[in-house]
Amino acid sequence: MKQPMLRMLGVSSAISLLAVTAVHAEDPVDLTIVSWGGAYTESQVRAYHDPYTAIKDHITIINDDGSANALAGLRSQSMAGNVTWDLVDMLPSDAQLACDEGIIMPIDADEMLAPAPDGTPASEDFLPGSLGECFIPQIVYSTVVTYNTEMFPANNQPGSIDDFFNTEDFPGRRAIQDRPAGNLEWALFADGVAPDDIYDVLATPEGVNRAFAKLDTIKDNLVFWTEGAQSPQLLADQEVAFSTGYNGRIFNAAQVEGQPFEIIWDGQIVEWDGWVIPYGPNQEEVLEYVYWATDTQRLADQAKYISYGPARASSAPLVSEHADLGIDMRPHMPTNPQNYETPIVLDNDFWTDYGDELRERFSNWMLRG
Repeated sequence: MKQPMLRMLGVSSAISLLAVTAVHAEDPVDLTIVSWGGAYTESQVRAYHDPYTAIKDHITIINDDGSANALAGLRSQSMAGNVTWDLVDMLPSDAQLACDEGIIMPIDADEMLAPAPDGTPASEDFLPGSLGECFIPQIVYSTVVTYNTEMFPANNQPGSIDDFFNTEDFPGRRAIQDRPAGNLEWALFADGVAPDDIYDVLATPEGVNRAFAKLDTIKDNLVFWTEGAQSPQLLADQEVAFSTGYNGRIFNAAQVEGQPFEIIWDGQIVEWDGWVIPYGPNQEEVLEYVYWATDTQRLADQAKYISYGPARASSAPLVSEHADLGIDMRPHMPTNPQNYETPIVLDNDFWTDYGDELRERFSNWMLRG
């Protein structure tokens, strides 16, 4: 019996050795993933990055909070022939520009992304209009106007975009992002243009002038923010009474940090946000990660940490409670029916066509006294 037993032990040892060799056959890989920082990156880390590296222990994910300048960064790296970013979180309009310039990969959704649990192809499961030629959506989010409730009397709390532009009845400084997208739409909305007509009006010189004229009415009260974390900080420090901001960051400040903030859902600017894949050195590893991180369960998991809606139809029924707070996340989603009465859906094609011209004019407008 000794020899068979030895042979069995030998086979077992060989299998164990092969298993160990297989485990160590995958060389360590660092993936640099670029995103927006703050509560949003934290939600990605907890929903995607940490669970993935727990099962793929040869992968290390390095977070880079460079998404605010992602397009310029990708252009610079591509021109230098030294692409150091592996995966980038980017807005759809910038993604389309990067796609047109050939510096990010085109996406075949049904080939590169997981189907829904019931077998529905990815191209049919992602929300209509969300997938781009080179863009993989993760979330539905909105830019909203919010205010510090402590800076207004209890019987005179603002509740609309009109109030944001009404400095007489609702005094105080306002903070807006240093980009035209969203601000020009709000200006026209506050000036009486219906949400469905905003881009038709904004596509005309008269409409652009009208939007800037409306912004001029609050120019003396404005502060400009660049990074998403600045918006809730300005409100918390009471440097401003109102601020525009990403609904997820405002949720985090109000619900997690206990700040006295209230969101004005009127005229929320609804957008997609998602991944683009540069032509970098770790393509195979990135594609494996994206396949996993954009499946039905993972997109639903992100909503446990931040109030952004998942970009897949099959993920929506899985949205439940906040992982730490235990509160129902559904009422805090931009797409909740009570919040979605007067949305302005950002037109990415418009901003692809007109963005450069309007960004230049907006930059000059900000510098004017």
